[in-house]
Amino acid sequence: MSASRRKFLTAGSAAGVAAGTLGFPMIAKAQQTFNWKMTSAYGKGAPFYMDGPGSATDLAKRIEAMSNGRLKISVYGAGELIPALEGFDAVRAGTVEMNHANSYFWTGKTFAAQYFTAVPFGLNFQGINGWFYDGDGIKLWHEVYAPFGMIAFPCGNTGVQMTGWFKKEIKTVADFKGLKMRIPGLAGKVYASLGVDVKLLPGGEIFPALERGVIDAAEFVGPYQDRRLGLQKAAKYYYTTGWHEPATVSELLINKAAWDKLPKDLQSIVENAAAACNVISEGWCQRTNAEAMEDLVKNQGVIARPLPDEVVKALREATNKVLAEGIKDPLTKKVHDSYMAYMAKYKAWAGYSEEVYHQKILQS
Repeated sequence: MSASRRKFLTAGSAAGVAAGTLGFPMIAKAQQTFNWKMTSAYGKGAPFYMDGPGSATDLAKRIEAMSNGRLKISVYGAGELIPALEGFDAVRAGTVEMNHANSYFWTGKTFAAQYFTAVPFGLNFQGINGWFYDGDGIKLWHEVYAPFGMIAFPCGNTGVQMTGWFKKEIKTVADFKGLKMRIPGLAGKVYASLGVDVKLLPGGEIFPALERGVIDAAEFVGPYQDRRLGLQKAAKYYYTTGWHEPATVSELLINKAAWDKLPKDLQSIVENAAAACNVISEGWCQRTNAEAMEDLVKNQGVIARPLPDEVVKALREATNKVLAEGIKDPLTKKVHDSYMAYMAKYKAWAGYSEEVYHQKILQS
C-alpha cells in the first residue's frame, strides 16, 4: 500500500471516529425520555375533563404516541395528588409539571387569568380561538404567567354554557338578592354585584349542596355534564342564555423550567396535541349536549328557557362595571384591550357571516 493511500485511510478513520464521537451526544439527546405528572381540577373519570375525546387523559395519550414514548405523562384527578383547586401552586412550585383546569380559578393570583377561560358577553368558540391562534391571546397568556414561572395553552372548550339551574323562577333582577349560587370566575363577581351570595364549589360537591338547600342555584357546564351530576333532580328551572361563559377554555398549565428542558420537537408536540384536544373536545360537546338537552326537556320535565331581557341587560351592565374595576395594573389592561379589540372586529365580521347564517338559514 502506498504511503499516500495509508495517509488517506488514516485521516478518514480519524474523521469517522470524530464524527461518531460528536454524533453520540446528539443521538442521546434525541432519545432522552421525560416522565411528567399532570394533575386536574376535576375528578378521575369526569367526562370531557378527565375521560373521553379531548380530555386530560386523551391529551396525555396523544403526547406519548406522537413523541414515540419520549414524553410520558401520568394523569391524576382532583384529590389524588393534590386538592382540586391547588394546581396553580403545585405547578408553580414544580411539585408537578402540568395541571389541567380553567384559568379563572386563579383569579386570586391575577385578575387577567380569567380572560383566558371566558369573559361574560365575550367571544364564542370561533372568536376565542381566533384571538388565541391568530391574535395575541396565547402570547399574552404566557406574559401573564411569566412572573409565576409558568406558561399555558388552550386544550379544550365546552362551547357556550348554560346559565344554570335555579330552584325558583327568575323574573326580575330583584330575584338575585340573597340567592346562594355556585358560580366561578368573572360571572361570580357580576352576580355578587347584583346581590348573589356566590359560592365556589368543585363539580362533585354541587349536587349535594343544591339538593340540601346549601345553595339555591348552580352553574356547571352544559346539558350532558349537568345531567350526569343529577342537577335536574335538585332544581326545576334551567336557564339557557349562557351569557357568562360563551366558550369555556380548558387550560394546560406548564412549569416553565420543566418546559425549557424539553427539546423543541417535544415542545411542538405538546402544543399541537393541546390544539387538537381543544377542537376535538368542543366537537364532542356539540353531540352530547344536543342529545342530553332533548332528554332533559322531553323526558325529565325540565323547564328550559332564556333569562328575561331585563335581567340580561342588568347582567351586561354589571359585567362592564366589573371588568372596568378589575383593571388595576398595566398587564391586565393590556390583556383586556387586546381581547376587546379582537372581539370588536370579530363581531363586525360575524354580523355578515355567522349571525346571518343562524338567523336566516338555520331558523328558516
